[in-house]
Amino acid sequence: MTPLDDAPRNDTSGDPAPTCSAKGCRDAAAWVLAWNNPKLHTPERRKTWLACEEHREHLSQFLGVRGFLKDVVKLEEWVQPEGSERL
Repeated sequence: MTPLDDAPRNDTSGDPAPTCSAKGCRDAAAWVLAWNNPKLHTPERRKTWLACEEHREHLSQFLGVRGFLKDVVKLEEWVQPEGSERL
């Protein structure tokens, strides 16, 4: 159901490299899409997907049509709230 590819993502140095969450994409992440499923999560909880420039709109629409999307923030500006996941 989700466009995520849950395979581990590492750069060649062995350090985690933030990459796009779109299935099959290995491009550098530029955006954080904060979301929650109100049927499963408390209102303040945020899960996150990462998006490259190319997939930001597609992933945002995927979450938005379901009423899950809460915020889209540039990766370098993201402050991960307590209780959020994925980064």
